[in-house]
Amino acid sequence: MTTFYWIIWITLAVLLTGVYLSWTAGRLDRLHARIDASRAALDAQLLRRASVAQELATAKVLDPAASMLLYQAAHDARLAEEEQREVAESELSQSLRAVLADPEQVEAVRAVPGGAEAAAELAAAVRRVPMARRFHNDSVRAARALRGHRAARWFRLAGRASTPQAFEMDDEPPAALVDRATLADGGH
Repeated sequence: MTTFYWIIWITLAVLLTGVYLSWTAGRLDRLHARIDASRAALDAQLLRRASVAQELATAKVLDPAASMLLYQAAHDARLAEEEQREVAESELSQSLRAVLADPEQVEAVRAVPGGAEAAAELAAAVRRVPMARRFHNDSVRAARALRGHRAARWFRLAGRASTPQAFEMDDEPPAALVDRATLADGGH
């Protein structure tokens, strides 16, 4: 009779371990899917920001030097290879801050026909990039933490999936543009 109980306990332990490992592997798979979705959303926001910056640069509302600087940074960000993407996007952020640092420059952009819409669209784009990046990086942190658990490593629950990488960049928006847009939205 004692052998029978041992077999039951061992079977139960193996079954519970299998359920736990299956649940952990499923959770890891869902986290990887969430990372893919958040990266796609981040890429879309970065592309939108670069496109709007290029439109603003070619709209002849900025002085020629500022237009050229902004256009080149946006162009480089749009065409950057994956290895250079973080640097190119950071340079676009720096160019946006340099070109739109002065509140008077933002007001000059808003004063020309179509400028208010372009400034509002750019303000929305530069506000969404940090949110998308934080969401992506939070997903990466959660997946890396789960992949770091002993059971996930020992049983290779991540399979052949590569280790997810956070997207680190300078995403601080131009204060004059965002502050003005926030005031126009009623502080929201």
